[in-house]
Amino acid sequence: MESRVTTSVDEEVAALSRSADRDSLFMQANVTIGGNGQPVQVRVRNLSAGGMLAESPVAVVQGAAVEVELRNIGPVLGRVVWTGEKKFGIAFDRAINPQAVRRDVAPQREEVPPTLAGLRLNKGRPPIRPR
Repeated sequence: MESRVTTSVDEEVAALSRSADRDSLFMQANVTIGGNGQPVQVRVRNLSAGGMLAESPVAVVQGAAVEVELRNIGPVLGRVVWTGEKKFGIAFDRAINPQAVRRDVAPQREEVPPTLAGLRLNKGRPPIRPR
């Protein structure tokens, strides 16, 4: 007789997340837990397309809905699929590109005051000054 172990959806999601390619990293992210307004800052220990491992001093309940603010990606919805000692795993509701989080933020375009805007039109020549 075969012994069949029943697994929950959460356990299946956690298993899939664990088997996915993960990037080990050390960065911070803001996580809003259970729709509460105040985000909690966590340390991201590893990240994959389907989820992440976070470390936080705040206790988290398994199954809680979360929103993670990831650099260069923005808010990502998910849920807590496991908890441990000051660590917890999040399964994302949609796949992300973990490499995008590692990229540097694109520099903001430099704003030029209107009084100096004409200087760029005279490439290589000295600016013309009114008399």
